[in-house]
Amino acid sequence: MTAMSPSCTRYVQLSADEFRARLYEALALYVNAMRYPDGTAEQRAPMWLTHALREGWRCIAALDADGTMLGVTYGYRGRPGQWWHEQVRRGLTRAGGDQAAQSWLSDYFELTEIHVRPESQGNQIGEGLLRRLLDGVPSSNVLLSTPEGPNRAWKLYRRLGFVDVLRDYHFAGDPRPFAILGRGIPLDEPVKQAQ
Repeated sequence: MTAMSPSCTRYVQLSADEFRARLYEALALYVNAMRYPDGTAEQRAPMWLTHALREGWRCIAALDADGTMLGVTYGYRGRPGQWWHEQVRRGLTRAGGDQAAQSWLSDYFELTEIHVRPESQGNQIGEGLLRRLLDGVPSSNVLLSTPEGPNRAWKLYRRLGFVDVLRDYHFAGDPRPFAILGRGIPLDEPVKQAQ
């Protein structure tokens, strides 16, 4: 007998308080999906809690019939002075000048995290999470960073019209190369081309 993967029965928007209450469930999902080592959740918890205080923060969770979290995504309005913003601004300025950086970073929503349990991947949960997260976001663009290399996340981003903003970028403190991807929002608008 083959085990069936749990299916999503509903998507819910979590308030900051609900997010805090389910933080360790979300972090366990994240560690499992990313195949990170033990101890990563404890290391990330303070950062995730700080993110929940940022302007425009919103979070969507995918739940099964029992209320177990199958996927989670969150993000917020990107601003100068935030670590990710400053890292990406430096990379974009080096690669394409101030105009390229300004074009993407003047009004954007940072898709900070999106993760689906490995046994639930391939069931369009990631797309459901992403669409619901971005629905009604007032920013002009959405940006994200993802490790280079083919995987399901890349297929999702390409299918939804994300384009290359910056490739093979190395964030301070991480030896892996990352891609910065972006597109205009709402998702039903034509795709913005990289500058």
